[in-house]
Amino acid sequence: MYNVVGVTFKKAGKIYYFDPQDIELVIGDRVIVETSRGTELGDVVVPPHEVTEEEIVSPLKEVQRKATPSDFQIKQKNEEAEEEAFDICLRKIDEHGLPMKLIDVEYTFDKNKIIFYFTADGRVDFRELVKDLAAIFKTRIELRQIGVRDEAKMVGGLGPCGRQLCCETVLRDFEPISIKMAKAQNLSLNPAKISGICGRLMCCLKYECDNYKKTKKKMPNVGTEVETDVGTGEIINLNIVKETVTVNLGDKDRVEVPVEEIEETNNKDSKD
Repeated sequence: MYNVVGVTFKKAGKIYYFDPQDIELVIGDRVIVETSRGTELGDVVVPPHEVTEEEIVSPLKEVQRKATPSDFQIKQKNEEAEEEAFDICLRKIDEHGLPMKLIDVEYTFDKNKIIFYFTADGRVDFRELVKDLAAIFKTRIELRQIGVRDEAKMVGGLGPCGRQLCCETVLRDFEPISIKMAKAQNLSLNPAKISGICGRLMCCLKYECDNYKKTKKKMPNVGTEVETDVGTGEIINLNIVKETVTVNLGDKDRVEVPVEEIEETNNKDSKD
């Protein structure tokens, strides 16, 4: 077993494990760690705990120390430099006439590398752009092409629900989303209604999908004849969230009844 601490470098960013050594750390502490990109300042989001060898990426790097006020000043200066670098890169992209959209700029904590994130419809030959940027910033340059979901996470915004995007605030990793999840929740299959601002299926489709499937298995199918306190009828609709069914009693008379208050009169319909 290995003793590790979970550290992230961005809000709702991916969690990476580090060896806390003998440093006492709690959630919210800010630490200096050595990564494959160089020295970085991160936030502790998972307290020290033990994990198996399969859960870590070897070699396990160590937490160097807790961050100090001078480290925070360096971080702030880096963020100011990132804004300037963003403007410079925009001008250079325009000068070279490249079909790419600059999304974000990030300095490593030690300023040994600067990363430019961009989107583009296809491959972009940015070799000349890299030469120009290296000459200006005198450090290692990386241009990284990202997808539309990553763009939404970086830029942020409001979803159809009126809240901040899930990918911006709570989702650390993107998971596969399928149209089957919308079908399982009886949602409209209109792409405009189930797509996020990134144009892909909304991440929240996955949140309650398993619960919908689990609850639906306990409920009778549409078309099943059931007995209620007010008469016998046929189920014409299921409300998975409320765990109720709508029963047609005939003569346009309908009633919504909790599942536990009905009794099936036949079993001709099998579960999906």
